[in-house]
Amino acid sequence: MKRIDKAKKIGDILDDLYPKTPIPLDHSSAYTLLVAVMLSAQTTDKKVNQVTPELFRYAKTPESMAKLEENKIRSIIKEIGLAPTKAKNLKKMAEQLIRSGGMHPDWDFLEGLAGVGHKTASVVMSQWYGFPAFPVDTHIHRLSARWGLSKAKNVEMTEYDLKRLWPKEEWNKRHLQIIFFGREHCPARGHDLKTCLICNWAASKKRIKQEMI
Repeated sequence: MKRIDKAKKIGDILDDLYPKTPIPLDHSSAYTLLVAVMLSAQTTDKKVNQVTPELFRYAKTPESMAKLEENKIRSIIKEIGLAPTKAKNLKKMAEQLIRSGGMHPDWDFLEGLAGVGHKTASVVMSQWYGFPAFPVDTHIHRLSARWGLSKAKNVEMTEYDLKRLWPKEEWNKRHLQIIFFGREHCPARGHDLKTCLICNWAASKKRIKQEMI
């Protein structure tokens, strides 16, 4: 099966399973979404949602975040992975936003903020501002390889491959659907590819054999 046909069939399955794609990170503004996505690196959305209520009680705006001591931010988010680095970046990012007059729906601007990479900027641009984007994290990178949609060695090239397989108007929902499917039906370890709704036909025989050893 050609990749484009495989992507169409996968898209149909994902649309049936997830007709709605709510953002799994709690937020109330472009800024709080940015903060939540920054915190989500190398940790779970569930853990982020447990930490952000207290953080946003003190720092729901760039101005209030910038006023906090770095140690205070770190103490609030201490249960999150890489807390010291994230605390430093959150404060610096808030200071940058204040100097720049707040959030702007601009790729270069967002990617120029402390602690904000392409994937984080893509989430904010797509899920808050509505720009077509296809944020690719390690989970999407893994499933894309498992399903034979991409042979890319890194997330940047996987993003390029996936954008070629699905129409631009589908990108914003598709990346969330793949994340949801991975969490609920297609985990990294202990997964039976032969009974998976997608893997059983999308993964190659070689891939199935490799992963089920």
